[in-house]
Amino acid sequence: MHDIPIINVGGLNLDLSAILMLLVTSTIVFVLVKLCVRNLSVENPSKIQNFMEWVVEFVLNLISSTMDVKKGRPYLSLGLTLILFILVANLLGLPFAIITETHGEREIFGYVIEATRNMGPDEHSHLLWWKSPTADINVTAGLAIVVFILMNYLGLKLNRKHYLKHFLQPFPIFLPLNIIENLSKPFALALRLFANIFAGEVLITVILKLSWGSIPFMAAWQGFSVFIGALQAFIFTILTMVYIAQMTTHEEH
Repeated sequence: MHDIPIINVGGLNLDLSAILMLLVTSTIVFVLVKLCVRNLSVENPSKIQNFMEWVVEFVLNLISSTMDVKKGRPYLSLGLTLILFILVANLLGLPFAIITETHGEREIFGYVIEATRNMGPDEHSHLLWWKSPTADINVTAGLAIVVFILMNYLGLKLNRKHYLKHFLQPFPIFLPLNIIENLSKPFALALRLFANIFAGEVLITVILKLSWGSIPFMAAWQGFSVFIGALQAFIFTILTMVYIAQMTTHEEH
């Protein structure tokens, strides 16, 4: 495995590759959406407009499968953001990787670039700059924590009585277990997404180290990885809507 470029800012270790790829992912999603909504037309919609309409309808159907569509419509923007961001992030590491070899110390913006492991003065490292952001546990954990805070906030705001009551169901003695269940949701979200994408990139690295005969296997795995990336974006988004529905509806769960 390759090393990760890290700089220390104010006592915090910042992963430069993760920051770079988050910026790239956000830019791609922003540009894609801007292109889809540019020159909107009712009578003669463009192909890219039709594509975005299909994505919106897909996410709306996804939301309606977890809650009443009228209650779920306010979460359409959230669903679109999650599925597009995670899908693009999952696929970025597939085409190629940008790796640089470094000897000794290098600086960026006045900060020394370090590696994920301590090296001697005569050692060198290969720094990985381009990867899927979701292959980093910190990124998936950040997404999961945002979802966790949002679903509990909405539960307290929109459904306080039943939100608090569900921790005591079916009997008050189950309070500790229900709290653990609630706290485990962000861990499940983060680890599922991270493990699938990280494992895919590890296998790509292994295949690349094989001989030229591995090209067919690489092509097959790349195609399968696209499917896995899309599937994980779907799973993360629908689980987010399921958790929100559980917290904001009056039904017991």
